[in-house]
Amino acid sequence: MGPSGRLVLCGFAVAAGSIAALAQSVISARSGLIHYVEGQVYLADQPVETKFGSFPEVKENQQLRTEDGRAEVLLTPGVFLRLGENSSFRMVTNRLIDTRLEFLSGTAIVEADDVGKDNSVTVVYKDATVHFAKKGLYRLDSDSGGLRVFEGLAEVSAGDNTAEVRDGHVIALDTLAVSRFDKNSTDALDRWSARRGEYVAMANVGAANSVRSSLFSGGGAYGTGGVYGVGGLYGMGSMYGNGCMSGGSMFNGGWYFNSSFGMYSFVPCMDGAMYSPYGYRFWNPYDVYSAFQPGYYYYPSSASATNSARAYTGTGYSVNPVRPIATRGSTGMASSSGSSSHGFAGGGSTASLSSNTVSAPMSHSAGGSVGGGGGGGHH
Repeated sequence: MGPSGRLVLCGFAVAAGSIAALAQSVISARSGLIHYVEGQVYLADQPVETKFGSFPEVKENQQLRTEDGRAEVLLTPGVFLRLGENSSFRMVTNRLIDTRLEFLSGTAIVEADDVGKDNSVTVVYKDATVHFAKKGLYRLDSDSGGLRVFEGLAEVSAGDNTAEVRDGHVIALDTLAVSRFDKNSTDALDRWSARRGEYVAMANVGAANSVRSSLFSGGGAYGTGGVYGVGGLYGMGSMYGNGCMSGGSMFNGGWYFNSSFGMYSFVPCMDGAMYSPYGYRFWNPYDVYSAFQPGYYYYPSSASATNSARAYTGTGYSVNPVRPIATRGSTGMASSSGSSSHGFAGGGSTASLSSNTVSAPMSHSAGGSVGGGGGGGHH
């Protein structure tokens, strides 16, 4: 075998090693992981019992319901389902290419940070079918029988009729009548969902950095000389290059584990900055190193941002929303009552949903309540 053949095989071996390391951090290719609970939550009528780093799954035809509690479920990569009190849904299919669930009662919020072309999330409620066509923020309420779209685009069908619902509109799921609503009118569940979105974005930094270390180190699959790296078989300038990252990459976004926080987060594809509907940044493995640079300035992407809107952190850990979102959440890290499967403890964090910066030197405590102090929670 010639030198070039040995180089290719060596590169593939390195890639396999990196992929094996990543496999330890990636959840199974199914929707329905119960990521977080607090209070009374039941899966198939059995109390959900979670421990640090261990997460049960909602399997097909199983029902997840809450009483005096709340739950967060991971669906397709980048899509979260959050149940309020006295709410329930049944998992119909849990395949990533076709995730379908039946919303049964109560209130559910869907935060869709990424809607992949190969993944699909559909919610059925009575005779209506809801498909989330774009990234955004959605809320279903069984009492009113309506779907509110805070941001994004939903396609709703009932019988032979179909309607599209856009930002700032609510649709009646029985008649498909569409009207406007006040996006600033929120309640405790909306604020809780915003805080969960904030925590997940914080966990993204460490998760993305772990992926970066696996992929881009000198011996990693994407490192110099690696199969996907600069000059590698799939790298920049090669016949297989120009993937989702400018310059070439075979990495796709997905759920990755943050071992320090004991939770999963979404790590997007390497094709530029990505922000959640709440305005928080999700770092990809290519540019996450910027978040750890001491004295790092970050310019919000808003075209109207001025020098005064720059964020600076002397600790080098900064996650910045695109815009202020005080209308969707209370200021500060508010605590939630009830038991939780995991939470952030201590008062070391400084965070504000109404500011342009979220600095997060946070500690993690298994079994603690979310937050180190402040109001919020079950109100």
